[in-house]
Amino acid sequence: MSTDTTASVSTHILDTSVGRPAGEVSVLLAARVGRAGDWQALGGSATDADGRCKDLPALPEGTTHVRLDFAVEAYFEKKQADAQQDAPANRDSGAAHVFFPEVAITFAVSPGEHYHVPLLLNPFGYSVYRGS
Repeated sequence: MSTDTTASVSTHILDTSVGRPAGEVSVLLAARVGRAGDWQALGGSATDADGRCKDLPALPEGTTHVRLDFAVEAYFEKKQADAQQDAPANRDSGAAHVFFPEVAITFAVSPGEHYHVPLLLNPFGYSVYRGS
């Protein structure tokens, strides 16, 4: 929850290749004060079955920049393994590994504001935006 002196952050992930939430993705949160400040790792969480992180750590007072690191490699590897059980491999893809093993999103924040930053994800691309 944001206060007059801090901002707050939430996120969720939607796998647009299947139109469903991406569960069990680890998300790490880091913050810094000022553009030249050192990043401070604050901890993390994992997305639930609805693709949401409901327990990200609070931001320290004075935070001006936030970074969310999404560890998507394990999610895509599991998804590929599950697909292999249901159908033959897609031999045309030419990729035996995950193209984006992680996604790092950095954004600026202001005290008193809440920032919801959804990640729209697919195996070969992603998009983010400031949600509500």
